[in-house]
Amino acid sequence: MLHCMTSEPEQQIGVGTQDAFQRLWTPHRMAYIQGENKPTGPGAGDGCPFCSIPAKSDEDGLIVRRGEQVYAVLNLYPYNGGHLMVVPYRHVADYTDLTEPETAELAELTKQAMTALRTASGAHGFNIGMNQGTVAGAGIAAHLHQHIVPRWGGDTNFMPVVGHTKVLPQLLADTRKMLAEAWPTEAGPSGA
Repeated sequence: MLHCMTSEPEQQIGVGTQDAFQRLWTPHRMAYIQGENKPTGPGAGDGCPFCSIPAKSDEDGLIVRRGEQVYAVLNLYPYNGGHLMVVPYRHVADYTDLTEPETAELAELTKQAMTALRTASGAHGFNIGMNQGTVAGAGIAAHLHQHIVPRWGGDTNFMPVVGHTKVLPQLLADTRKMLAEAWPTEAGPSGA
């Protein structure tokens, strides 16, 4: 229910049966649905976005933190505001293929991401995990990435349930800046 509307909705003749519903359009999702920026194959040179992101500036790549082995980046198609991914620089698909230093730094950056999200946005909890393989839901199965999704009490309302739409009240560039500023500065090799 939208109470802030001051005028009658515009009628668009010829676009379907008239009904009483207001629509929230999320056209940016079509890029994800159609597979824009998806790799064309399993190799690092097959258009993998996780391989090309580190060559960009932090702002352009939406990188929140760079470590020696892994980096933290905002998800372009977030489930919630502040949805981060921790990604190894090395193009590797399976968690068991990570080196010990990569595994350790992935764990450390995950802890730091949780701290930053609590500081910046008061997250009450988190969904943390990785989908291994296309059949397990990995959107980009060829390059391992761990999701860190902040959660708040009551963050699931009628919009995702009824409208299959997630309302995000902040631009990704603003979220990146907020989290980068809130990132903890102490800690091992990734704290620099």
